[in-house]
Amino acid sequence: MKTSVAQILANALLLLFLVAGGLALYDRIVVRPALVIGVVDVAEVYRSKEAEFTQILTKTALEEDRQKALLMARVFAQRLPVALEELPRDCNCLVVLKSAIAGWTSHTVDLTPLLRKKVDTP
Repeated sequence: MKTSVAQILANALLLLFLVAGGLALYDRIVVRPALVIGVVDVAEVYRSKEAEFTQILTKTALEEDRQKALLMARVFAQRLPVALEELPRDCNCLVVLKSAIAGWTSHTVDLTPLLRKKVDTP
C-alpha cells in the first residue's frame, strides 16, 4: 500500500489545478461583479423633465395641453421609482447617486442614460 512519488505529485498537481480553477471561477462570478458601481444622476434627469414640463405649460394657453403636461408629469413620477429599482438588476451592480461619489474609477459605470431611457419609454 505504498504510494509512489509520481502518484503523490500527480494528486498534488490535480489538486492545484482544481483549487486554481475554483478561485478563478469565484473571482469571475462573485468578486468582479461586486466591484462594479453604477452611478446615476437622478437630479439631472429630474431637472430635464421638469424643464420639459415647464416649457409645455408656459408655451400653451390651451387647457388640453396643460392637462397633457400634468399627465406626463404624473406618469414620470410613477416610472422614476420603478426605473430606479430596476437599475441594480439590469447592471448587476451596486447603484448609488452621483453626488455620493467622490471620484470615478475604472469600476464606475454611469447609468444616467439608462435611467433616462427607462423613464422615457412606455
